[in-house]
Amino acid sequence: MSGRGDKKKFDHGKLMWDILPYDQVEKVVEVMTHGADKYGAETWKTVDSPRYEAAFMRHYVAWKKGEKVDADSGLTHLSHAACNLLFMMWMEGRNEKTPTK
Repeated sequence: MSGRGDKKKFDHGKLMWDILPYDQVEKVVEVMTHGADKYGAETWKTVDSPRYEAAFMRHYVAWKKGEKVDADSGLTHLSHAACNLLFMMWMEGRNEKTPTK
């Protein structure tokens, strides 16, 4: 069998939510909670996409240089980077992405 149970079920083509790494998703939610406490819960939706691109790069570069934890939040740079990518994906999905190069 497939390792996803012994009973036959026709899941082919369906999203496999059960393989999502929930511990890592929770880290992104921690970043969002930190942001909500600091700026307000829904304010992230009003920020221009290029600012999230810049923030993503700052966190990614800090991580590449060996810095694991953001000094301001105490959360990992990769969690911040993933959060920024999530925001950019949300904006792109709403056709709110600002200028491409």
